[in-house]
Amino acid sequence: MTFFNQQTDNYKLLKEQPHWQKERRVNSGFEDEDTKMQDPAVSKCMFNRSNRGRVAIFIDGANLFYAALQLGIEIDYAKLLCYLTNSGRLLRAFFYTGVDRMNEKQQGFLLWMRRNGYRVVTKDLVQLPDGSKKANLDVEIAVDLMNLAPYYDTAVLVSGDGDLAYAVNAVAYKGVRVEVVSVRSMTSDSLIDVADYFIDLDTIKEHIQKDSHPGYSYRPLSNTSL
Repeated sequence: MTFFNQQTDNYKLLKEQPHWQKERRVNSGFEDEDTKMQDPAVSKCMFNRSNRGRVAIFIDGANLFYAALQLGIEIDYAKLLCYLTNSGRLLRAFFYTGVDRMNEKQQGFLLWMRRNGYRVVTKDLVQLPDGSKKANLDVEIAVDLMNLAPYYDTAVLVSGDGDLAYAVNAVAYKGVRVEVVSVRSMTSDSLIDVADYFIDLDTIKEHIQKDSHPGYSYRPLSNTSL
C-alpha cells in the first residue's frame, strides 16, 4: 500500500469515528485499541507531538511514589514537569497527596513543589484500623479534571487508578486529549481504555529519574499508605 492510499484510508476512517477517537486513528495508522499499547519507540514518538496545545497535568502523588518504588528509581520532579509539558504550553500542574502535619520532611518537600511549578492539593491522612494511614484524593482529581476542561487541550494524568476512568471519559467527550502515565502493571485496563494514549513510566524513566548526585527526596512513613 502506498503512503497516499494509506492516508486516504485513514481519512475514510476519520469520517466514521467519533471526534474523540479521530486524532488517535490518524496519527497511529492502526485500526484497533492496541494502538495505545505500542512499543516504547512508537509511544515516545506519539508523546512528543508538537500539537498538544495547552497542557494540564494531574499527578496522583501516592500512585507515582509506589510506581517509582516498583521501578527502583527516585523521581526528579523538575525533570518530570519538563517532560510531561513537552511540546505544549503548561496551564497547571497539580500534585495531589495525603499529608502528615507532623512530618517536617514531607512539609519541606511540598514547599519545594509549590515553589517549582506545582499546585499542591493536600488532604490530611486518616488512620485505618490496621494502623496504616490513607488519604483518597480521587474526588479532588476528578473535579479538577472536569472544571478545567474548557481551558486545556491535553490532560496528562499520572495515575493508574481505575476509579478515575469515568472522569477521564467525561473530559474526553468534551474534546480533550487525555494521556495516562503510569506503570503498566499498576494501571487499570478501564483507565487505559478511555484514555487517548498510555505512556508506561518504565519506558521514560531515564528522562525523569534523579541523577546520582544527592538531591531533595521524600519518603512517607513506613507504616503510611497515602
